Amino acid sequence: MPAFVIVNTRVTDPTRVQKYRDLAEQSVKQFGGKYLVRGASLSVLEGSYHPERLVLLEFPTVDQAEAWYSSEAYAEAKQARAGIAEFDMVLIEGLPQHL
Repeated sequence: MPAFVIVNTRVTDPTRVQKYRDLAEQSVKQFGGKYLVRGASLSVLEGSYHPERLVLLEFPTVDQAEAWYSSEAYAEAKQARAGIAEFDMVLIEGLPQHL
């Protein structure tokens, strides 16, 4: 069953955050993940939630998403963003492929 990671980012240093993006992208690929949305324009249709920049990742399973998040490869990426970006991140299990 697929799993999705939804991220709201707030970046204070757009130049330095590129290192994080490069490292994160490499780590996502290592765990079978892919980017579905990466900072595209968005519109709030309802409610008071106003994210700044959304990223949506897909992984083949929850286990792979959790392994990615706790991996050394992603730890290096998180270290690269320290002090220059804040993230809100959630993991959600998707529907089975056959539905």
